[in-house]
Amino acid sequence: MVPRLLIDMLRSQPDRFITYYECVVQAFTTHMFGTTSHTVLMIMAFDRYVAICNPLRYATIMTNKMVIKLTVSAWGVAFVLVGILLGLTIRLNRCRTLIMNPYCDNASLFKLSCESVFINNVYGLTFTVVLFTASIGSIVLTYTKITVVCLTSKNKSLNSKALTTCSTHLVIYLVMVFNGMSIITLHRFPQFSDYRKLCSILFHIIPGSLNPIIYGVQSNEMRKVLSKLFKPKKILPSK
Repeated sequence: MVPRLLIDMLRSQPDRFITYYECVVQAFTTHMFGTTSHTVLMIMAFDRYVAICNPLRYATIMTNKMVIKLTVSAWGVAFVLVGILLGLTIRLNRCRTLIMNPYCDNASLFKLSCESVFINNVYGLTFTVVLFTASIGSIVLTYTKITVVCLTSKNKSLNSKALTTCSTHLVIYLVMVFNGMSIITLHRFPQFSDYRKLCSILFHIIPGSLNPIIYGVQSNEMRKVLSKLFKPKKILPSK
């Protein structure tokens, strides 16, 4: 999606066009990205919960089989939910051709129709509420339990590990949720369409750009390289 978006930004407005089927594919990949971002981060929250709250049982709980099940579930649930979302939109007859968004998404597609989109709105709202409730609920639940364990434990090593592993995950999650909720909210206010377009673009750029930076800082090897890179060089006085 991002390469096509960058190309369209460099084109003049009359040259910005896309076929309907390409638009559907773009909308599918866009919604899959947004949905799997939530489901994968939910799995990561569970992984951190097990690692911190049940460290001795981590190897028996998070087996290869369990990891495969969780991964398939994360992508499978997203695929089904997004498939139904776009399936309800594709069935509509179209009477318009102008996409008012920087890239194609479900809302842009069903706005091309002159038919009733009541079912689309109901399912879309239900989809969003269920996804955000499950996502935020799981994050709050796991992090509450992790916080309780850290507060009741006097193990400084455990608390340091929890802070290191959870802070990066939480920052990425909060950035993603804030961006996602901004887009959903601004869709309801057409007068702020420019802000919605900006948020839509940033949703696909900021989290992906921050991931290597935030997670890379955790790596000891990366920190050593950065410290050497930015460490001021000593200049010996000339004799």
